[in-house]
Amino acid sequence: MRLFECAEMIELSHIKAEFFKALAHPLRIRILDALRSGELGVNELCSRLAVEQSTVSQQLAILRTRDIVTGRKRGNMVFYSVRDPATFRLLDAVQDIFNNHLINVKDLLAQLESNSAVELASKGWHL
Repeated sequence: MRLFECAEMIELSHIKAEFFKALAHPLRIRILDALRSGELGVNELCSRLAVEQSTVSQQLAILRTRDIVTGRKRGNMVFYSVRDPATFRLLDAVQDIFNNHLINVKDLLAQLESNSAVELASKGWHL
């Protein structure tokens, strides 16, 4: 690998990390989920999320800086939407990963519970 290619990979990794940092806040995830239904104004986002306007605006600014959301002005109102619908596919993929992890944890807990019950029964104990 040439030095130039290595530098490009490092830069791309940095860009990806910054993108994921922008998603690394629960309210920003909630904002993106609220925008699944389409463009919304700040007041509507505040109402749906039960969060103060200054807090929503602060989180929207971070999402805007990373080009995850875009704002459209109409009069004195700004309406926000997700710039790329692939963002929703990414969030859905993450949800799938968490669901799979949860299934694995539930299976492990069930197996441990079953093993404990068998062990206790072999000692004459009953649950």
